[in-house]
Amino acid sequence: MNGRERVLAMFDGAPVDHLPLMPITMMFAADRCGVKYRDYAVNHRVLVEAQIRTAEEFGFDHVSAISDPAREVADLGGEIAWFEDQPPAIVESGVVLREKAALARLKPPDPLGGGRMHDRVCAVALLKQRTAGQLMVEGWVEGPCAMGADLRGINTLMTDFVDDPAFIRDLFAFAVEMELAFARAQVEAGADVIGVGDAAASLVGPAIYEEFVWPYEKKLVDGIRAMGARVRLHICGRTRKLFAGMGRVGADMVDLDWMAPVGEAREKMGPQQVLSGNIDPVSVLCKGTPESVAAAIEECHRQAGPRYIVNAGCEVVRNTPLENLRALCEYARAH
Repeated sequence: MNGRERVLAMFDGAPVDHLPLMPITMMFAADRCGVKYRDYAVNHRVLVEAQIRTAEEFGFDHVSAISDPAREVADLGGEIAWFEDQPPAIVESGVVLREKAALARLKPPDPLGGGRMHDRVCAVALLKQRTAGQLMVEGWVEGPCAMGADLRGINTLMTDFVDDPAFIRDLFAFAVEMELAFARAQVEAGADVIGVGDAAASLVGPAIYEEFVWPYEKKLVDGIRAMGARVRLHICGRTRKLFAGMGRVGADMVDLDWMAPVGEAREKMGPQQVLSGNIDPVSVLCKGTPESVAAAIEECHRQAGPRYIVNAGCEVVRNTPLENLRALCEYARAH
């Protein structure tokens, strides 16, 4: 059973030879390949080479085109701060929607128009070609709340929920329209699964999540699945109050950050939802020992049950000891 077959079998509830392994590696992968992170983020060929080398070295079941959340914003004309060996950052003072009225004039960029979105599509296509069906190829888009924060500024977005609910709905509708077009371009390029990153959603309570965020996440997830791709829902942070909604959104897998209890997620999301995570990528995976990593992932597996994909709580951080990451990988292959 190859990696792609293993992940798809887990999604479909079919038998697997061992637990699938899908850690998120970005800066770690760039470092393993000996490249600066700016090059990883701007040049799809560099990203692809680093992803494939890292997947081969550790036996991952997937490769991913994720690098940073600033691709859509860059193509929309937002201000981006660039660093030689760190991820690019969206400059909040230069956000696209400083004025709400600008939303009516905003047009979704062409994901094949030669910008940063196009570079990700090219990464997916090259990953598909290089892996030849052996590994799951993952594309990535921003979720509605995350994109709203990227376009509006996180603090302003949070007040918009109270001050102008109609604007929030218009903003999220724009985000979903744009991300569905971006997802389609990646699926047509060869993506098997699309990650939906919606970290900002962890900052709202369950009432706001259910009223404003969930309907648009659901529309995005349903739209991607209608394209024939699978969906990975990734909401960083403290999501325990959102578990019920996250379980109803229809994603094939749900990532759990280290502060989101696996046992509670299983209880709220039901026995069929595939869960992934959630050991602390810093205090356990990076600063622990191979023995403590193995014990922690074993406990996650115990709480999650058989519908489980091995992963850290979030990105594998740079400087993670190789023996610690290998312990994570070895657990997957042994269970």
